[in-house]
Amino acid sequence: MRRRPRNDAVNFTIEPATPDVLAEVATWVYGPPYEFYDRDTDGHVKNPERFFAARDQEGALVGFFYFEEQGEWLEYGLGLRPDLTGRGLGLQFVEAGREFGRGRFRPDRVKLNVAAFNERARIVYERAGFHVVGSHIRRLDRWGDVEFIEMEEA
Repeated sequence: MRRRPRNDAVNFTIEPATPDVLAEVATWVYGPPYEFYDRDTDGHVKNPERFFAARDQEGALVGFFYFEEQGEWLEYGLGLRPDLTGRGLGLQFVEAGREFGRGRFRPDRVKLNVAAFNERARIVYERAGFHVVGSHIRRLDRWGDVEFIEMEEA
């Protein structure tokens, strides 16, 4: 996989995720403590129509976005390819996905959830204009009870 230098601008192309994209994302492995975000190896994804691929200028898959309409809200999720995390692309990636979601779904408001331990992502989301509005606990088969921080656009 190609590595990019820190803060190298990327023009993302965002398109519906194909089964091949979802299968590739399922192979991604993140280093500790972010292995929490590793996908199941069976490649099964609930609601694949809600997933979108993000590609760089050369067409390489660099991440994915997830959107779910909930009334006036658009719930937004994302994942950057593991070898690209921590390289200064986070803010640009978050903003690209949010703008795509706003344009496609035209929500009144955008929100997201992030695992409470993931301070690195929370800082990026705050820089992108999201703020904490609450928290909740989810019970996950693999991880047990996990606290999530709820964030929405300011």
